[in-house]
Amino acid sequence: MNFLIGAISGATATSCIQPIDFVKVQLQIRSEAGERNLRPFKVIKEIIQKTGTIKTFYRGIDAAILRQFTYCSIRFGLFFQIKDMIITHKKRQPTIIENSIASLVAGGIGAFCGNPADLSLVRLQSDYNLPPQSRRNYKNAFDAIARTVKEEGLFVLWRGSTPTVIRSMSMAFGVLVSFELAKSLLSPYIDKPNLKTFLASLIGGFFGSVCSLPFDNLKTKLQKMKADSNGIMPYNGIFDCLRKTAKYEGIIRLWVGLGTFYVRNAPHAMISLVMNDLLRRVLINKQS
Repeated sequence: MNFLIGAISGATATSCIQPIDFVKVQLQIRSEAGERNLRPFKVIKEIIQKTGTIKTFYRGIDAAILRQFTYCSIRFGLFFQIKDMIITHKKRQPTIIENSIASLVAGGIGAFCGNPADLSLVRLQSDYNLPPQSRRNYKNAFDAIARTVKEEGLFVLWRGSTPTVIRSMSMAFGVLVSFELAKSLLSPYIDKPNLKTFLASLIGGFFGSVCSLPFDNLKTKLQKMKADSNGIMPYNGIFDCLRKTAKYEGIIRLWVGLGTFYVRNAPHAMISLVMNDLLRRVLINKQS
């Protein structure tokens, strides 16, 4: 039940914030291309002027939801499963260290399982930036996964999995640990469960964003990259990508789009965590 609740919570949140995620990816791609004037509203205006429709901002929504049913179901499901086991067997709430370990394990496993969907999402969103003759033109997430396997090989689906796993572990650590800690600290002052969850999720979203954005940046670059005319890839791996980003863009550019990333993560954390708490109270705690 924890895994199903995690999937539903993540998919609901992603459906709401997909346009913000699309803008975040555009900022990262433009930074890589050397553009310096990176303002989210400027990017939004240019996209609308170019396409004439807001549907562009939902490009890859099927891949995003598929990712939540793999990554988020495991991240939330495993974390709260471990938490429930500790409460049941040790008759107490988990410590910060126990929550930290649970969040890192859950985030890492979830990210590895969700990497194929994540790669298809990045490619669907970055296709917009390529010239027409260079676009992959995937029909949907499943077409992206099938063609990637056919044209590039099965293991390409896990390209960028190292930064993806590190990003998700840091995100899970930042969000879930600070969320649980914030709820505990707010308990003496706030009685309403939903308000307490809302405020704690905003705090969790901030710490998750700061911890994970550099790895999200590297993940995006590795997953969307294509070989040049000589068959040479722009990056040889996560460390080469990190070195070149720091050299050509500046180390601070690893946090490019932090405001947008937080605006994306805060409502995602809020919606998913509030819904997760609500569904757990209704479907799990009610049964017990």
